[in-house]
This record gives sequence, C-alpha cells and structure tokens, in this order.
Amino acid sequence: MSLQEQKRKLAEYWQETGLVTDKKAIKAFMQVPRELFVPEQYKAEAYGDHPLPLPSGQTISQPTTVMIITQALELHAEQKVLEVGAGSGYQAAIIAEMVGSKGMVYATEIIPELAELAQKNLAKAAIRNVKVINADGSNGYEKAAPYDRIVVSAACSEIPKPLAEQLKDEGIIVAPVGRTWLGQQLIKARKKSGRLESQNLGDFVFVPLRGEHGIG
Repeated sequence: MSLQEQKRKLAEYWQETGLVTDKKAIKAFMQVPRELFVPEQYKAEAYGDHPLPLPSGQTISQPTTVMIITQALELHAEQKVLEVGAGSGYQAAIIAEMVGSKGMVYATEIIPELAELAQKNLAKAAIRNVKVINADGSNGYEKAAPYDRIVVSAACSEIPKPLAEQLKDEGIIVAPVGRTWLGQQLIKARKKSGRLESQNLGDFVFVPLRGEHGIG
C-alpha cells in the first residue's frame, strides 16, 4: 500500500470513528507530507499510527495524537500560535496549514539539533509561516506574545505560568499534564477573565518537557 493510500485510510478511520470530526484539520493532515518529518529509515512507517524516534531521545507523536490536539485547539485562519517543543516540525506544519498564510506559528525547541531539523523539514515542505526558535519554550516566547492558541508538545507537571500569562483572554492552551512516564492527562484550557478553565481530553504519553518550568 502506498503512503498516500495509508494516509487516506487513516483519515477515513478518524472520521468513521468520530475521533477527528474537524474537516479543516483532516484537510491539513492530507496536505502536509508527514514522511518529510520522520527520519529517513522510518519513512515507510510515516502513516503508521504510532510514535517514531527522533534524535536526542525525542519522538514524533502518533498521527492520531497530533490530530486530537489540533482539533482541540479550535484553530482559525489568521491566528497566532505558540508551540512549545517543535520536535521535527510536524505539529507546527499542521497548525500552519490551519491558520493559513496570514496566520503565524512560533515553534520553540530547546534542543539545538531538533530546532535545526524542524527548520529544514518545514523548508522541504514549503511551509513559510512557521518561525522556529531554539529556546526554553517553558518560558514561552514573550517577543511575539500574546497568542490566540498555545500547544505544549511535551509533558509538564502543570501548565507553566509564563504560558498562561502569554495566552490571550478567550484563548486556548492544550498540554499533557503529569509527571510520570506512564502517562499524562491531555488538558485543554480556555482563558476567561485571566483564569484557565480546564477539561481533560484523556490519557496520553509524552516525553518530559525540558527547561525552567519543565520536568526533565
């Protein structure tokens, strides 16, 4: 089965099961070539629904996890989004498609090797509305704040205070919260009058967030 056929079958599975119902998110998934964001030796597994290894002991999340997060963000055109933990750049690429050419994604990555990899992968995919910053994303990225949406792509013990402060009122942040390697709860929080109102989207497993407000 070709990669394109695997991709189509995965998208059909999400729609049939109701896991992903956001048609714009599905469209973005179909447009972004995940095979450009996985290591060369894993390209044949690009649309297998499981995580894949990245350099420096990190991972690219399984496609279903990426899409559940994308849907939870409730993305719209022209929004400004912060991603903490760019990895290979795939989640940022999906978000970039969703917010369109007038939107912007700021993707922080604390590991220099991965920041460089994400930049290269995004360039290969011809995605131009993502700025990759090699920095401690647990502190956010104050220079471009405030943000309409924030996503944390690594496990944190709680939503870092700087991220909550850099989120616009009525904005949404999605982050896996929990200290254990056994798993975390994926939390979706909306900021209302300066406070975060949270809901639990279920159990997931992410690598630990590094940095000042991280756990690893």
